[in-house]
Amino acid sequence: MLTQTTEKYQPIVQAARQLYESEPDWVTFFREILGVDGIVRRQFTRLEELTAFEKSEEFEQIQKWLVKLREQKNATDTESEPTRVITVRLPKSMHEYLRTEAHDLRTSMNKLCISKLLQVIEQDLIPTERATSSPPRSKPAPQPIGSSSPATIGSSHSSGSSHFSSGSPSTFRSASGF
Repeated sequence: MLTQTTEKYQPIVQAARQLYESEPDWVTFFREILGVDGIVRRQFTRLEELTAFEKSEEFEQIQKWLVKLREQKNATDTESEPTRVITVRLPKSMHEYLRTEAHDLRTSMNKLCISKLLQVIEQDLIPTERATSSPPRSKPAPQPIGSSSPATIGSSHSSGSSHFSSGSPSTFRSASGF
């Protein structure tokens, strides 16, 4: 017997299965199913709905298909979607841990980090930014007239143009949508 929720998940799983069976590269599968404009985000516009779906067996199946596609030899279609580079600052001990874990798993740090980024993380495990009401301790250095100040969050890319807006952050974040 299907529940109303499960019935809502079925068209997503069917679309994901159909795309998976056409053997796309993993980036295309991710973009079309889990990406910002993918079927999951179009179907679940509220955080509560998305979170519930991410805990379902149907979502787990989609994640398994994504892993299988990532295992293929030519797993990235850089012509259909340019790659982006982010810099993440982390303690030396964490970097060493990731390097060791990647070595133990016989994979690259890049593949390991992408795998970790694709996992759903409960919201209460993500630290929130502390709002400060007091002024900063020191003033930033004055900028010459006509120069642009650096963005708070930046990304560089190998090709294509950046569509990142340096406006306010999104209202919610999920591992399934970057």
